[in-house]
Amino acid sequence: MGSVKIVKKEYRGWENCIEISNGIIDIIATTDVGLRIIRFGFTGKENEFCEVEGQVGTTGGDEWKIYGGHRLWHSPEYKPRSYEPDNSKIDYREKENGIVLSQPVEPWAQIKKEIEVTISPCKPEVYLLHRLVNKGAWPVKLAAWALTVMAPGGLEIIPLVKKDTGLLPNSMISLWPYTRLNDSRVYWGEKYIMLRHDSNARGPFKIGLPNEDGWAAYANHGHLFVKKYNHIDGATYPDFGASFETYTCDFMTEIESLSPMIELEPGKSIEHRETWILHDNVKVPETEDDIDRIILPLAKG
Repeated sequence: MGSVKIVKKEYRGWENCIEISNGIIDIIATTDVGLRIIRFGFTGKENEFCEVEGQVGTTGGDEWKIYGGHRLWHSPEYKPRSYEPDNSKIDYREKENGIVLSQPVEPWAQIKKEIEVTISPCKPEVYLLHRLVNKGAWPVKLAAWALTVMAPGGLEIIPLVKKDTGLLPNSMISLWPYTRLNDSRVYWGEKYIMLRHDSNARGPFKIGLPNEDGWAAYANHGHLFVKKYNHIDGATYPDFGASFETYTCDFMTEIESLSPMIELEPGKSIEHRETWILHDNVKVPETEDDIDRIILPLAKG
């Protein structure tokens, strides 16, 4: 039986980070800023998450910074609500096999964000519980939005809805004003979408969809990162019904899952769960048959 170690350490200029490891994988969360899980990877190997140079290790400032890593937002996206700066110290406490990260109440939106992080003692898996609490005086219509900023150079795999609905449509895809359907980074398959990160590409690309299978994967560094969540059929989701969204630009690719949209009453909370799994020695797929053979057993297992 493995064991989980939790230690406080400096990481790339942030003095008060928390590292959680089980000897197979490790994650590092910041407490000088955030909420951010800035690192996730096999112990001693590459960070699967993006670290934004020029921002990593910094604190303070009146402008929102992406930093990289994993964060919690509330959807739909809107300025200034989505972009309240999170450049100052947060609280944390230890729990069994993990930690709870807790951000001060956002002064403009009056929403409090928390992420409970639990690592498996013996497997390359992490379990996350995201929580939004309405600390304001009025109800707020929102969804919990978990965004993971992946390191450049990888290939994302997204399953498409495959159910037979006869003469009726079985799915939708949300497009943003800057999204080009003929973007060379994206492959539209029969069963999967493949989105390749390209540091030389000009302009961003973003789509959303109701990911009924509840998983997406990112192949990079010879590893496969799998994000899993629960898509709820019949629920109302933001952005024309998207429980999953992805965004890519020159320096990263974001893999995003969302909870259903609700009217969050004062003093109430909404929770959204994810599971992360990291696989080693995985060949990057080139075709949909490769995905069926290589990726699908790892994503569904």
